[in-house]
Amino acid sequence: MALSRNARKERTMTTDSTPAVGFMNYAGEPPKNYERYFVPTIGAAWATALLEVAGLSSGERVLDVACGTGVVTRRASELVGPEGNVAGLDVNPAMLAVARSVSPISIEWHESSAESIPCPDASFDVVTCSLGLQFVPDRSAAMREIHRVLAAGGRVAIATVGPTPPVFEILAQALARHVSPEVAGFMRHTFSLHEHQELRDLAEGAGLRSVSVESKPLRVLLPPPSDFLWQYVHSTPLAGPVGEIGDDERAALERDVTTAWHTFLDGGALRLDVNAVLTTARK
Repeated sequence: MALSRNARKERTMTTDSTPAVGFMNYAGEPPKNYERYFVPTIGAAWATALLEVAGLSSGERVLDVACGTGVVTRRASELVGPEGNVAGLDVNPAMLAVARSVSPISIEWHESSAESIPCPDASFDVVTCSLGLQFVPDRSAAMREIHRVLAAGGRVAIATVGPTPPVFEILAQALARHVSPEVAGFMRHTFSLHEHQELRDLAEGAGLRSVSVESKPLRVLLPPPSDFLWQYVHSTPLAGPVGEIGDDERAALERDVTTAWHTFLDGGALRLDVNAVLTTARK
């Protein structure tokens, strides 16, 4: 039986700084779907943009923070080669389980928050983070930890996203109507860390130098609207709360979103125009 609207709201309340805990600790099928659906479309595009500015070289030691299922981690391993060393870190054990299952055994995995990295001081030449820093509860603490584990002269490359593109604003509004405003808040949190000055302040406040922030426009062609809607929902922490609403509300959610998304069709694909926000710095 679907929960009442008030019950759903109580279970998905957010704070101003972070999504609800339930959003961050999802397991089961969503992490597998994340690798199956999200990584080949959006995740891969951000990994490419991030690694271009990271400029990895053979033999370097790399830590990928908030690695998810490891798309950046795997590519970093290829770039640094057998002489290098790559580790991935994520707070979610289910995401790491998928990462381990699809990645080379040479990659080391750490189940930990970004605010408390279980690695020695000065142990990495490069730290990367793609589409993860916006979800960290204490971003300043995470940046201080990144600074700590970097070797002298080491560098940081972080990819975030925003502002909210129309495709996802449409989804957020529909979630607010058919699920709850708090659940829609997860969508807006996804795009919450894109202001250049905020990113500079975070990096410089942690002691990093030579900070650069740039927005790179990306166009990503996604599956057709109905396919992408449910692939995205079932690949993310939205799967839980959306799964709790009734069939009529799910049908209304799909109708509202896919009708509005027809404006963004490119042939049969859904066109997403959005900014990858790329922050680089050195220790």
